[in-house]
Amino acid sequence: MQRMLKGPGSLLDAQGNLTDIGWARQPLLDCNLEKTNFYRLRFLQWLRIKRWDYYAVTTPTHFFSFTISDVGYLGSIFAYVIDFASSRCHEETLTIPLARGVELPRNSSKGDSRFENKSASLHFARESGAHKLTVRWPNFENGPLNADLRLALAPNHESMVIVIPIRGKRFYYNRKINCLPASGWVEYQGQRHEITPATCLGNLDWGRGVWEYNSFWVWASASGFLPDRRTIGLNLGFGFGDTSAAGENAFILNGKLHKLEEVKFSYDSKDFMKPWHMTGTDGRLDLEFTPFFERVAKTDVKILSSEVHQMFGRYNGRVVTDQGEKIDIENLVGFAEEHHAKW
Repeated sequence: MQRMLKGPGSLLDAQGNLTDIGWARQPLLDCNLEKTNFYRLRFLQWLRIKRWDYYAVTTPTHFFSFTISDVGYLGSIFAYVIDFASSRCHEETLTIPLARGVELPRNSSKGDSRFENKSASLHFARESGAHKLTVRWPNFENGPLNADLRLALAPNHESMVIVIPIRGKRFYYNRKINCLPASGWVEYQGQRHEITPATCLGNLDWGRGVWEYNSFWVWASASGFLPDRRTIGLNLGFGFGDTSAAGENAFILNGKLHKLEEVKFSYDSKDFMKPWHMTGTDGRLDLEFTPFFERVAKTDVKILSSEVHQMFGRYNGRVVTDQGEKIDIENLVGFAEEHHAKW
């Protein structure tokens, strides 16, 4: 039920078919989006291809997030900051017609992501052993939001990589990296936040693909520390596409990925602040997620609409490693979200 990608090779063949489906611990396939072939009028296909780099850093007091994305007919550049103590969030978004000025790399392991105009400048650089983020957003809630961050990525640090087929030669190629030791600083509301790897961890959601116009998904994630100082990350979800070959459910313990079977979610979509429950069908995960803050992000520009309910809260429960070790999780800060999109 959990097929591993073979690789190395190309994501798509000459006819635009996926060469393989399944999951891996490292990116194995070249993301050759130029071979996509799902419209008869191929010159219009670029309007439907989605690409994004979503970075975040979790600290003991804040959640900082920065994104450069291109959804074909629009670019979306956004940043948000959540203060855990006050349960307060501020978010700024730039919507760029036809994604002009948005640069995103072909693959997740090398190349830079960039966007710059008079309102904001974001640069995500991939270098040996780290991803470096430079953000300058001059008018972000009564002052600038600036950041210089380094997210360390050791060569043997494992991530959740997946290729999911979607009806009609559509697909999703995704890499999620949790628990990246973070260093540097963030300046926000006149205060400089020092980011140190002893207490701060980053994550990356790197996505490329072609979705159906109406899409839905649930995603849960966390990056934190166990009492013995080992790092623990969660990546759980379900929604669009055919996941019969493999799903994206996993946890990451000290840089090693432990793959899970299907995870059942139980939550109230009429009251997202009620506790959520996640239970693995293989008996290796049982978690309760208790939200303390709800971030709602809505976009409606006629041809494109999106509604996200991203809940921040604390995970408690247990996971079981591939080797059978039982790991107790207590008050691990993370998020869980439900997302509906027409795009």
